[in-house]
Amino acid sequence: MINWKIIFKVIGQLLFIEAFMMLICCCVASYCHADDMAAFLVSAVLTIMCGSVLQVFGRNATNMLSRRDAYLVVTLTWLIFSLFGSLPFIISGYLPNFTDAYFETMSGFTTTGATVIDNVEALPHGLLFWRSFTHFIGGLGIVFFTIAILPNTDRGGLRLYSAEATGPLNSKLQPRLTTSAKWIWMIYGILTASCIIAYYLQGMNLFDAINYGLSTTATGGFSTHNSSTVGFHSPSLEYTCTIFMFLSSINFPLLYMGVCKGKIRDLLHNAEFRFFISLAALFTLIIMIELIIHNGYSVEHAFRSGIFQVMSFMSTTGLFNDDAAKWPHVTWVILAMCMFFGACSGSTCGGFKCIRGVMVLKIIKNQFRQMLHPNAVLPLKINGVNVSLQKRVTLLAFLATYLILCLVISFTMIAMGIDNTNAITITLSALGNVGPSLGLEIGPTMSWSMLPAAAKWMCSIMMLLGRLEIFSVLILFTPQFWKGN
Repeated sequence: MINWKIIFKVIGQLLFIEAFMMLICCCVASYCHADDMAAFLVSAVLTIMCGSVLQVFGRNATNMLSRRDAYLVVTLTWLIFSLFGSLPFIISGYLPNFTDAYFETMSGFTTTGATVIDNVEALPHGLLFWRSFTHFIGGLGIVFFTIAILPNTDRGGLRLYSAEATGPLNSKLQPRLTTSAKWIWMIYGILTASCIIAYYLQGMNLFDAINYGLSTTATGGFSTHNSSTVGFHSPSLEYTCTIFMFLSSINFPLLYMGVCKGKIRDLLHNAEFRFFISLAALFTLIIMIELIIHNGYSVEHAFRSGIFQVMSFMSTTGLFNDDAAKWPHVTWVILAMCMFFGACSGSTCGGFKCIRGVMVLKIIKNQFRQMLHPNAVLPLKINGVNVSLQKRVTLLAFLATYLILCLVISFTMIAMGIDNTNAITITLSALGNVGPSLGLEIGPTMSWSMLPAAAKWMCSIMMLLGRLEIFSVLILFTPQFWKGN
């Protein structure tokens, strides 16, 4: 049976964290003399009150967290966090529509970066920082905080981590999960701080540097300007942004071992990393050639625009330095492929993940060999480690579910009157937590405000499914989940 007391207790504790986040934004609003300070203060009080009620319901809870409890608490946490996170938008009056406010908050926490705000520059500093802050917290996972909260973290926390972790093959830095969590957060923090400093040295003011830094390393995409990075008119800043999007796309434990431990060889020989680099290089080259031939770009301009957009779409960040809607349509296909594959597992990126791409290719290769040698027992090894049959079945089930969701949601959006290109790319963008769309009606530089309310709710659900890798959410809708042991 479901242990509701421990679920109430964990969610209540997490709401206290969210309230603390709101108070930080309240301080930012106060410092900048913005008119949204009261909205954050009221939101924090309401969040604390609800968290306290949940703590009362969860009093005397045991610390035993089953696998079933973990899946439920992870999904509920993301839904409830987004619910309370929408309060500052609603109370301040800048997004009075609940659908829009919830969409914006879910997009923030899932690091999707799609927005329904047509003019972000009209928002006060507190709300602008709140949008970027939701990216930062959601980058590694909201429930990742509970690993430090639960008394028995290496048991219950491991189940929570497994329910929220991205990618089919999870890796840890240390034997104890709590130690690994601290190291991963340290890498994430150093990367974010370095990005903020780099932006500041490139000429951004401190507020912009902080917001863009939080958004870049979380691979989110929210910005403080309608023109994203274009308005800064700085090629060096665009290259800096590309570098940090690339670093944030790498598996964090692998990045730690390669950079901090000096095992660069392991990084360069990693199958997923090599696949990621190969795809990025190929896609950049194709777009670069198209821009030179059809749009008359210079070599440097074509390279800068191509690699920036490829890395933005593969890392699922969604920042832009050019209007891809004006590019040749064949580049849209390339960018859609970037949306689908995403980057590396164990990072802040969304998408199908390159590690799954490697596994699919190896399965196809094994299938050809199996046809020639029917009785052969063919292992599937990734970086020298054999992948079990169970993980292979899970991979194919995930791929099938991913494609089915894309087909069903795209068809539904087309039925709502959205044009084909936008319907398909919006679906890929929401499910892959990418952010921008491709098309003329809702282009890569535009907001999603013109979508019908039903489509916005569908996209919010797709963002959650994509961030929690589908199965962690869909399992809640199976009859077996709610039955006895």
